[in-house]
Amino acid sequence: MSAKFLKETKDGTLLLVYVQPKAKKNEIEGIDEWRGRLKVKVKAPPVGGKANKELVKFLSKLLGAEVSIVRGETGREKDLLVRGMEIEEVKKRLGL
Repeated sequence: MSAKFLKETKDGTLLLVYVQPKAKKNEIEGIDEWRGRLKVKVKAPPVGGKANKELVKFLSKLLGAEVSIVRGETGREKDLLVRGMEIEEVKKRLGL
């Protein structure tokens, strides 16, 4: 499987995601091949940065690493930085 949604950087791994807010539960839905992004569902609504906070918290816990949004604060397509973690480790922890 090609991991187009993962990019190696000097600070860690860039994780490209497509977020679906107001979901029933927080979960990784799979890969959106068309967008080349990982689909992530979060329970929080996209109001006042709630969905962003929930996304960062959910992925930080799942990956056991510091996660921050580097691009896409206001859109559904976001680029997240997983600090100090290599692509293979990110894939393994995401179960991909």
